[in-house]
Amino acid sequence: MRKILITNDDGINSDGIIRLAKAAVKVGEVWVVAPDSQRSAVSHSVTLRHGFEAWKVDFPVAGVHAYACDAMPADCARIGILNIVPDKPDHVFSGINYGYNLASDIQYSATAGAAFEAAFQGIHTIAFSEDAVEMHEVTDHYIDGIIEELIDKPLGKNQIWNVNFPGCSLAECGGLLRDRTVSTDVFYLDTYTETQVSEGRIRYTVNGLRRWEASENTDLRAILDNCVSIGIATNIS
Repeated sequence: MRKILITNDDGINSDGIIRLAKAAVKVGEVWVVAPDSQRSAVSHSVTLRHGFEAWKVDFPVAGVHAYACDAMPADCARIGILNIVPDKPDHVFSGINYGYNLASDIQYSATAGAAFEAAFQGIHTIAFSEDAVEMHEVTDHYIDGIIEELIDKPLGKNQIWNVNFPGCSLAECGGLLRDRTVSTDVFYLDTYTETQVSEGRIRYTVNGLRRWEASENTDLRAILDNCVSIGIATNIS
């Protein structure tokens, strides 16, 4: 039986990781190693120069071996692969992230960071993300079929399958678009507001404005067209 390690950056109690585990148990033995709380936007950060802890926890999906960890998502992937899953997992699933991981924003993503760490360790990996809305109709409809389609599809060195689901109803969804490239377009245009907090100190708060333009055949264009984006992302760092 396949051994599947699941991690994320939203925390072990997030709705997305629970839904992903429910899909994964249909195709293998599932282990979860995930942060004990939110760790979004830390990219591929790992913990150095001091230790961190992991501990077994109850998980709401029967048969899943679950551990919480007080470190980064990439740390979770690393110790899951090297220390926790017996004889290493066959596959790593990262997600389901609350918020897209595509276009230029993928460089900040800890969902992608954990997935790239697994790929670096030589494990076949799929990252899953969806819109930051409470509408999971498209994700829940397609995820089983996508797992079956991608789980045995080969990848090159330091590559992951990157899947993004649109935040629309199933009726509005335009279906699956495969072979999408990672868009080089900017997903959010960021500006900062300044607030004087004390003499000589200013607080900066980021404000992201979503763009509604993208190049053809890219992950961002697929999402803007309410389609599921499936493609390969490569870590070249």
